[in-house]
Amino acid sequence: MERVWERHKIAIIAIVAVVIAALSSIVIVPETQQAVVVRTGEPVRTINKFRPDVAYGETGAGMVARIPFIEQVQFVDRRVLDLDMERQQVLSNDQQRLQVDAYARFRIIDPIAMVENAGTEENLRSQLAPILNSVLRQELGRRSFASLLTAERGTAMENIRDALDTQARQYGAQVIDVRIKRADLPEGTPLQAAFTRMETDRKQEADTIRAQGSRDAQIIRAEAEANAARTYSDAYGKDPEFYDFFRAMQSYRRTFESGEGESSIIMSPDNDYLRQFRNGNR
Repeated sequence: MERVWERHKIAIIAIVAVVIAALSSIVIVPETQQAVVVRTGEPVRTINKFRPDVAYGETGAGMVARIPFIEQVQFVDRRVLDLDMERQQVLSNDQQRLQVDAYARFRIIDPIAMVENAGTEENLRSQLAPILNSVLRQELGRRSFASLLTAERGTAMENIRDALDTQARQYGAQVIDVRIKRADLPEGTPLQAAFTRMETDRKQEADTIRAQGSRDAQIIRAEAEANAARTYSDAYGKDPEFYDFFRAMQSYRRTFESGEGESSIIMSPDNDYLRQFRNGNR
């Protein structure tokens, strides 16, 4: 082995150097990563860059060549990333101090801009976090606490997302969504006062609905009684004898129908109340 080494050491060293150079010139880029090729400190090109119109598996991931020792490769995530905001206090439009937890979802769509302006993904998060806090404070400061419990909350989230996305583009990021996880009043007197005010508002609303319902019921009842009286009047005008017979039958039903217990009624056959039962009458 020593003789072989002595005779061919130059060739062996050259072969090893070539192998190392070949291995150093190959970079494997997975589907979940983008790669930025940096030459002498300057980003020159991207590999497997996110493009929404390109199908999975056709984005350019895999083995890629580079110039060894001259070009460096920095990986950037292609997936949707999280930005969690620390719980903070926000003053609403109705002077309520809210404890707000929020988060954002973003994706890096321009890895070169991200590398140039932020450097790494962690630095990008640290850059976007204060922007999210500022935009959130501004938007919630225009709205009342009650509005955050209604559909208006969705509009607020869209405004926050758009404002954050506008500023995130300079870092090569696209903000996909912003959501508030929780928006609570501080514990203690402010929270209890808010609950009391909400309870009072709901009771006032319920009383108003009941009053309107009672008014509508009286109107409907009066209209029904007027229609009934009009119908009786029309019937009497068309056939007084039939109307008299019909009213008598109604009176008999109410008088003689069985109820609870037993009772007896004694009347003379000549009693005018029984005239409809006499011979010759209908």
